[in-house]
Amino acid sequence: MSSLFQLQSPYKPMGDQPAAIKTLVDSIKAWNDFQTLLGVTGSGKTFTMANIIQQLQRPALIMAHNKTLAAQLAQEFKEFFPTSAVHYFVSYYDYYQPEAFVVKSGTYIEKEATINEEIDRLRHAATESLLTRKDVIIVASVSCIYGIGEVDQYKAQCLKFTINREYVIENIIKELVMVQFTRSTADWKPGMFLVKWDTLEIWPSSSESIIRLEFFGDMLERISRIEHLTHYLMNDLDEIVIFPAKHFVTEKWVIESVIPKIKHEMEEQVKFFTEHGKLVEAERIKMRVDYDLEMLTETGYVNGIENYSMYLGNRNVWEPPATLMEFFGDNFLTFIDESHMTIPQIGGMYAGDRARKENLVNYGFRLPSAMENRPLRFPEFEDKIGQTVFVSATPSKYEAEHQKVVAEQVIRPTWLLDPEITIEDMEYMVDSLMRHIAAATERGERSLITTITKKSSEDLATYFAENGLKVRYLHSEIETLERLEILRSYRLGEIDVIVGVNLLREGLDLPETSFIGILDAEKVGFLRSKTSLLQIIGRAARNVNGYVIMYSAGCKESIAMQDAIVETNRRRDVQIAYNSTHGITPTTIISSIKEISIPSKKSETFEWKAVMGDVSTYIKRLELEMDVAAANLEYEKAAQIRDELIGIRKNKR
Repeated sequence: MSSLFQLQSPYKPMGDQPAAIKTLVDSIKAWNDFQTLLGVTGSGKTFTMANIIQQLQRPALIMAHNKTLAAQLAQEFKEFFPTSAVHYFVSYYDYYQPEAFVVKSGTYIEKEATINEEIDRLRHAATESLLTRKDVIIVASVSCIYGIGEVDQYKAQCLKFTINREYVIENIIKELVMVQFTRSTADWKPGMFLVKWDTLEIWPSSSESIIRLEFFGDMLERISRIEHLTHYLMNDLDEIVIFPAKHFVTEKWVIESVIPKIKHEMEEQVKFFTEHGKLVEAERIKMRVDYDLEMLTETGYVNGIENYSMYLGNRNVWEPPATLMEFFGDNFLTFIDESHMTIPQIGGMYAGDRARKENLVNYGFRLPSAMENRPLRFPEFEDKIGQTVFVSATPSKYEAEHQKVVAEQVIRPTWLLDPEITIEDMEYMVDSLMRHIAAATERGERSLITTITKKSSEDLATYFAENGLKVRYLHSEIETLERLEILRSYRLGEIDVIVGVNLLREGLDLPETSFIGILDAEKVGFLRSKTSLLQIIGRAARNVNGYVIMYSAGCKESIAMQDAIVETNRRRDVQIAYNSTHGITPTTIISSIKEISIPSKKSETFEWKAVMGDVSTYIKRLELEMDVAAANLEYEKAAQIRDELIGIRKNKR
C-alpha cells in the first residue's frame, strides 16, 4: 500500500535532525498533546517537520504569524510533497477596514475591503481538498482562527452532476444562485456560471479550470473540464461535485428557521434601547435587521451574513465558531512555526475584536449576537488544534509550561557554528564598525548593522557612504521589491553593508554575512529582548567566519544580553564538540545567485494571453507568484515577474 505523504528530497536527515525526528514522532505516537522542536537558525526545522508528517502519515496544519512566512513555508512543503495537496490559507484581504463606531467623534465606519481573488481561490481549494482527500497539508496564517461557516452546511450545499441523467437547466441555475454563484455578464471569474444555449459552464471558486455541462434536452450528455483561457479540453468526467462559491452558505430551511430567532433578538434589543431612552439606537438596529432579514429571505445571503453566524450555525452564546480546523476532522497534526511570535498573536486577537464589536452593539449598529462572529478565544484554540509541535529557535514561557517533550536541533546539517560574540563600548562604535566592515569586505564577505530607530539607520548609512563604503539602509518604509533588489545587490557584492531596523528577521538567509553589529544592545525593549537578540545572532551562523559585536553604553550588559550570550555559547560548545568528535571542518555554503533576465515587452506569453482576452486574470496570477517569490527571498524570480507585469500593463494600455 503506497503512502499518502511521499517526501521527495535529495537530502537525508543529518546532524541533530534524525534524533529530533525520532523524539517528536515517538512523543506524538504516545499521544502527548504538546511538544517542542527547539531548532537553531539554519538547522533545517522545516525539513524536520516534513519528515514527521511523512513518518506519521497524518494531515497537517502549519501555522505562521504572517503571510510572508506562510508563503515561504507553503512553497517549501510543495517541493517536499509534490504529489500531495499542499495549500496556502491566509486572509484574502488586500485592504481591510472593519466595521466600527468611533464613540468620541460619533463616526460610523462602514466595512471596506479589497479582496484578493487569487488568495480567495486558494482558500476554497484548501477547504475542498480537506473534504475530498486525506493527503492534505495546509499552511495558514493566524486568520485560520476566524469563523468561516459550518462544515456540515457547506457540504450539504454541494451540487453533484452525473452524465446520462436528466436535469432541468433552470433548476440548476436556481441551485447555483442559492450557493452564491453569480451569472456572468461582462466579467468571468471563479464563483460564476455562464449559460450558452444547451451548455452550462461553471467556474468553481476553488479552481483554475471551468466545468462544462452539455445537455441534449434535459439529458446531461457530457461533463468536461476546460482551460479557462484557451478553452482547451483538459479531460472528460463521468461526474462532478461543485462546492459552494462562498464558505458562508446556508440551506434554505436553516435560514427560514433562524429568521424568527433573529427577529426576536432584534425586538428585545429595540425594547432595551427604548426603555433606556436610546430612540436613535432603537430605530437604527430595527432598520438594519429588517433589511438583512429581507435579503436573507429573498436571496439566502446578505453582506455581513457572518454577523448572524451564531444562529446559522445553531450555536449558543460563547460557543466557539466553526473554523478551518473543523474541515480537518480529528486526526491531524498542528505545527506552530516561530511559536514565540505566533502564539502571542493568536492570544491577543479575541480581545481587540470584541472591543470593536461592543461599540457597534451599544450604539445600535449590530445585535449582541454579532459578537459571536469572532476569532477563537485562546482556550478554544487549544481545544481545537489537537496534537501540536511548537517550532522555534527561541521558545517562550507558554511552550515551556505546556510541552511534554523537547527535541533540540543544535547541530546544523552544514555543521556551521553559532557565532562568537563580543561586547564593545558605544562611544567608539563608529570607528569599530568601519574597521570590521572593511575587514569583512576584504575577505569578500558582507556586514549587517542593526539599529533601533529609522533615523539612526539612515544617519549611519549616510556617514558610511560619505566615507566610501557601499551601503544601503533598510526599514519598513522600503517597498518589498526594492528590499529584494537591495538584498540581491548585497549578495552580489555591489553593496558591502546594510544598516536597518529589525531587518534580521526570521527566515532571512544571507550566507555572505560574516559580521553583525548590534547597536544599543543594552536597551530594554522588544528589539533587544533575549528572543530578538538570539534571532539576530543567528543571522551570522550561515558563514564559517561569522561573529557578532554588541555595542552598549560603557559595555553594560542587560539581562537579555547575558541570557542571549550564555545560550549562544552553550550551543556553540555543543557544536564544536560534535564536529571534533566526528572530524568535521565546517565550510560556508553559498547558494548560487542567478542573473535577472528582462523579458521583451511583447513576450510570447503576453501575446497568447491577450488574444484570449483574459489579461486581468493572468496579471492577478503573476502578482501572487511575485508575492510568493518575494516571501521566499527569491530576488531574481520576483524581479523577473515584476518586469513581465510592467510589460503586460504597458501593452494593456
